[in-house]
Parts: sequence; C-alpha cells; structure tokens
Amino acid sequence: MAGGLRLQGWLLAIWFAASFGVVFFAHDLSVVVNGWPVGYWFAAQGSVFIFIAIVALFARFANRRDAGPAGVDLAYAAYRRRLHWRFGAYVLCLLLFLLVLALAEQWGLKKSWVGAIFLFATVCLYAVIGIYGRTSDSAEYYVAGRNIPAVYNGMATAADWMSAASFISMAGGLYLQGFSGTPGQPGGLVYVLGWTGGFCLVALLVAPYLRKLELYTVPDYFQVRFGGRWPRIIAAFSAVLCSFTYVVAQIYGVGLITSRLTGVQFEIGILLGLGGVLVCSFLGGMRAVTWTQVTQYVVLILAFLIPVSWLAYKQLGNPLAPFVYGQQLPKIAALEQQLLASPAERQVTDEYARRAQEYAEKLQDVDAALQSARKGLKDRIQFLNEHRADESVIVAARRELAALPRDTAIARDTWARAMQDNLERAKPLGGMPAHTQAFAGDPDGNADDRAAFENSRLNFLTLMFCLMVGTAGLPHLLTRFFTTRTVAEARTSVVWSLFFIALLYLAAPALAVLVKYEIMSHLVGQSFDSLPVWIAQWAKVDPSLISVSDVNGDHILQFSELRMGADIVMLATPELGGLPYVVSALVAAGGLAAALSTADGLLLTIGNALAHDLFFRGASGSGQAGAVRRVMLSKFVLLVAALVAAYVAAQRPADILYLVSASFSLAGAAFVPVMVLGILWPGTTSRAAVCGMTAGLGLTIYYTAINAAAVRSALGLNGSGLWFGIQPVSAGVFGILAGVLVTVGVSLVWPSSAVPSGERGAAGADGI
Repeated sequence: MAGGLRLQGWLLAIWFAASFGVVFFAHDLSVVVNGWPVGYWFAAQGSVFIFIAIVALFARFANRRDAGPAGVDLAYAAYRRRLHWRFGAYVLCLLLFLLVLALAEQWGLKKSWVGAIFLFATVCLYAVIGIYGRTSDSAEYYVAGRNIPAVYNGMATAADWMSAASFISMAGGLYLQGFSGTPGQPGGLVYVLGWTGGFCLVALLVAPYLRKLELYTVPDYFQVRFGGRWPRIIAAFSAVLCSFTYVVAQIYGVGLITSRLTGVQFEIGILLGLGGVLVCSFLGGMRAVTWTQVTQYVVLILAFLIPVSWLAYKQLGNPLAPFVYGQQLPKIAALEQQLLASPAERQVTDEYARRAQEYAEKLQDVDAALQSARKGLKDRIQFLNEHRADESVIVAARRELAALPRDTAIARDTWARAMQDNLERAKPLGGMPAHTQAFAGDPDGNADDRAAFENSRLNFLTLMFCLMVGTAGLPHLLTRFFTTRTVAEARTSVVWSLFFIALLYLAAPALAVLVKYEIMSHLVGQSFDSLPVWIAQWAKVDPSLISVSDVNGDHILQFSELRMGADIVMLATPELGGLPYVVSALVAAGGLAAALSTADGLLLTIGNALAHDLFFRGASGSGQAGAVRRVMLSKFVLLVAALVAAYVAAQRPADILYLVSASFSLAGAAFVPVMVLGILWPGTTSRAAVCGMTAGLGLTIYYTAINAAAVRSALGLNGSGLWFGIQPVSAGVFGILAGVLVTVGVSLVWPSSAVPSGERGAAGADGI
C-alpha cells in the first residue's frame, strides 16, 4: 500500500515535470539539436513518450502487486484467439479493398463514385456490426458484458477519444498556431500535451478504482460513494452538458466530411452521417459500439498515417514523418523571414489594415453608415440600369445590396467582426505566429512584450491543465474502462489506449509542418489562374474552410491572401500532396470514422445519464422486465439527443476545436475535484460533493458565458471580462479550483455526512 502510493507520487512528479515544467521553461529550451528546438521537441514528442512510460510502469507494478494465483482461463484464451483471427482478416480485407479502389480509379472510375463507394462501404460495415451486436441485456448494453480484452478496449478507447477534433482539427490548429498560438487564442502543441498527459491522471487516479466498483455509468459512482439523490442528479446533468457540447462538434464534422465526399448539402450530410451513428449506438449500445470503434480505429489511423507518410517521403525521402519532419523546421523559419520581408506581402497586410480602418469609421455612426451604404448601392444600380450595363454587373450590385445588414444592431455586430478579422489579417504572416516560437511577446523586450509573453505562457499552461484534468473527468472515456474483465485489464487498457492514440498524436505535428512547408514553398507564388481545383471545391463546401482573394491585385497568390481554417488542413492533405483520389476518400472516411466513433460513445453517455441515472436512478426496476424498459428508454433518449445535436450542429455554432476544448473545461470542473477527493479522502461528504460540483460547474459556465461576445453585447458590458487575462476556453481552471476548495471546506465544516454506511472501507486509495 505505502509502496504503491510512493510510486504514484513519484510518477505524478515526473508527469508534472514533463508537462508543466517543460512548458514553463520552453523559451529557455530554444537550443537547436539536429534541427530540433529542444523545447519544441519535448512538447511535440518527448513528453508523450514519457507519458506512455508512466502509465506502462504503473500498470506493470500495480498488476504484479495485485496478481492472484496463476491460472489460465481456457475459454477466454480461445475467445481472444478468435478475435485476433477476425481482426487480422478485417485489416487484410480493408487493405485489399483500398487496392481494388485505387486500381479502379486508374482504370477510369469517376471520383464521385470512388467517394460514394467508400462512404457506403464503411457505413454499411458499421451498420452490420450494429445489427449483429444488437441487445436489450443491460450489462451488454451499458458495459459490453465486461468481456473486452485490454488491447481491443485500448483500440476502441483510442477511436472513441480521437474525435473529429483530433483527426480533422488538431493538425490544422498546429498549422495555424505553431507552438503556442496567439495571445487571444492559445493552442498549438497544448492539444498534444493536454490530450495525452491527461491519461496519466486517468491511469493513476481514476480508472482502476471506478472499474473495481462494477459501475454502469460515471454518475453511478456518485450514488455509490456519497449516497442520496443530488450527487447523482448533478453528475448526470453534468454528463449530459459536457457530452452534448462535445457531440455537436462531432456531428458538425460528420456533415463536413459527408458533404465533401458525396457532394450533397451540408445539412443532408449531417443526416446521412447520423444514420451511421444511430444504427450502432441505438441497437447495440456499448457492445456494438465497442467493436464498431475497433474497426473505425483501423480506418482512421490508416487515413492519417498514409498521407503524412507520403508527404514526408515526397519532401525528405523518408516516410517516418514523426522522426524526420524536424528537418523542415529551419526551412520554414527561413521562409517566414522571406515573407516578412516581401513587399508584396506588405501590400496585402496594408490593404487589410485599410479595410479595418473603414469598418472602424463605420462603427462610429452605424446608422448613418448603413443608410449611406444602402443609398449608394441603390444609386449605383439605377445608374447601371440607365446605361444598360452588363447584366452580371447589375446582378452583382443587387446581391451586394441584399447582403447589407438589415438593421443597425446586425450592422454593428457584422462590422465589428469584420474589423477584427481584417485587423488580424493585417498582421505579419496573416496573423499566424512563427511556427517554433514558444509564446508571444519577448521576456527580454519592453514592458508590453514581457506582458504579452507572460499572458501567452499563462494561457498555454491553463488550457493544458484544463485538457488534462478534463480528460480524467469525461464520462464517455471513463465508461470505456468499465468494459474490461478485471481491474488489472483496466490498467493495461489505459496503456494500450495511450499507445494507439500516440500513433496519431505524434504524427499530427509532423503533418502541420509538412503542409506548411508545402504551401509556403509551392502554393504561394502561383498565379490565381493556375491554382489547384481542390481549393475551389472545398470553398464551395464552406467558405470558412479555405478562401483566396487577390487583395493587392497582382494576380499572384501571397501567403496572407490564403485563408485556411483548422478543419481543412488534414482533409485537403491528399490533394495537396498529389495523391490519388482514393486516398482523399480514405481520409474523408477516416475523419468520418473519428467523428462517428466519438459520437457513438457520447450519445450513449447522454442517453444513459438521462434514462439510467435520472429516470431510473440506477435501480434495476422489476427484474428482467425493468432492465429491458431501462434499456429501451435509454435508446429513445439517445435518439432524441442525436436529433437535437444534429439541429444545433447544422447552425455551425463554432469551430470543432473550440467546442471540444470547452467540454473539457466543463467535465474537469464538474467531476474531477469531487471524484478524486472521494477516492483518496474518506472524509469527503455528500453535502460537500453537491456543493463542490455545483460551484465548479457553475463558475465555469459563468466565466464562459460572460466572456462570449454576444452576451457582453446584450448586457452592454464594455472592455474585457477576463480574469488574469485567461481566455474563456480555459474557464475550467477556475471551476476546478473552486470545486477543490469548496469540497474540502464543506467536508471540514460539516463532516457528519461522510461516506455512506458500508462504503467507508472502499473509499480510500487502496481501491487503486
């Protein structure tokens, strides 16, 4: 017991040093070794290797400590062998299918048919698994019968974890934000560190203990540990809130990919993809979802690694992208300097600054500016009609008139956003930071530079903290570790999960660098007439994904004239690298698999939280009939939640990366302080749990909402509402701190409602 706690303490200290310590001193670790800035290498790769070693060492030690008498379960061993054979056959068939489609494309099969066949085949595969795995048994529906081997649960967890944000947006975020993002938008390598380092907390503090309690859902823990109605109700509400925020981002990604793959409208793409989600989660619950996610992991990891390996081979002659892309970092730094010195680039940024100034002048008297603009366009249309101008010119003028804001309020909001957008694009490199620069500003510069540096580093650290702690609290992730046979397999499953996740997370920074080099060295400088067709095709799907405009009128594409959203970088990589269209279809199918796999798990969490945790409150009902009713209600709620999430996603509320990051803040603040204190400290009381969860979640929601532009405008609030300059995406840092302080304080002041009878012995750290 004491030895186990000491090991946990040492491993947590190493985790802290490899993440927060490395990031804090990243600017000082700027020495370059073999092309790699040391601080950048640790943040992009080195720390991930350390995290894998931490969870592997802990699992090995703890499993040896808890090992019982040696024995072989022959039936389970035979079951695993059958799974290995089936998995091997599936991988082989998938590779052969890819080869056949590639040959068919070479022989003249239309691209639209290639995409449609790939979409139809993969969704049908998921549907077959969903139908085959259909069940009404509660143990099978909620936890897959607790019979999933660690390696396959690790694969399913990786697919569940690597959502549309990981597959589609993370490499794009790294492309746009470099090491650490901008002062107003922290990001970059924080996602690699935050979304892998959090698994150390899952392994050391949460997953094994929860698995020992034989739970169905995360809110079950709050019922078992604290008793009473309110801890479970608040936990269920929190699970719905953070999971719904998360699933909206996934369904948005589903619509984005399906519309590009099939050519249908974005909203129709959402509905098509939603069918693939529902057929698995609705029919078979966790049993069907688990095996669907295993198949989806193979699709998404091949879809990610093939293009990045090709780009690495094309540029560097070596397909092992994570190990060689550092050679491109000095080249990108040199290209950045050339762009900064380019007169043509300065012409572009000056034009954006002029446009920003125009919007600023309009905002001084919005009503007068709107009336003047409307009158000017009407006069122009009248003039064009009188002089029999070309019909296309007249139509364009009428469209410009129709596009004007309808009233003063809309005009003020639209022009304010346009002004801010042009101000950002008026900055060097289109507002993007130097790729390997650790934080904005300069610690050795003037007062403003030093302040910018400190603020940038603080936002990076707080967002990383929220992502790590949020990882340990996300219900759809923790539920995956309820499906293993034993606590030991749950620990091993965390190791496999992080290993399978790292295969993509180590490749994402490589992809961002390789794409940036490809664009800077080959795409920039081309004539607008010779730009690749894929730019216009993706712009039709959603103009916010990619757009080009000849701002300075020289008919040559400048870097600042190309606008790329984070969600396009991965999806357009095959076309950027000149790969066959079948690889583009594979990438789209991989993105679809990532979004569908995570959406499956999230919708299950929402349905189970509302039906199992709120309506039935974990009770079994009246025998088998009650259990069946509970499962059927979970399915109905899941269907309703899916339709509501699809409607919200169709409104395109925000980019995928922001929505996902916000859900981590919510999960971390709502669950982790109370859950970990409940595991480690028997003195945590039921009253304290209610107060801690309410305080943490409430403060996080408040800080996020009060800093939303729409809310501040509606309430007439001026200036910045930020505390200590921390961006709202990291609101969880305040909620987590409040949750810890309130839970500890209330437990000490009112200790009477401590662990319910019969649970005191199970509440300590020995459960880990």
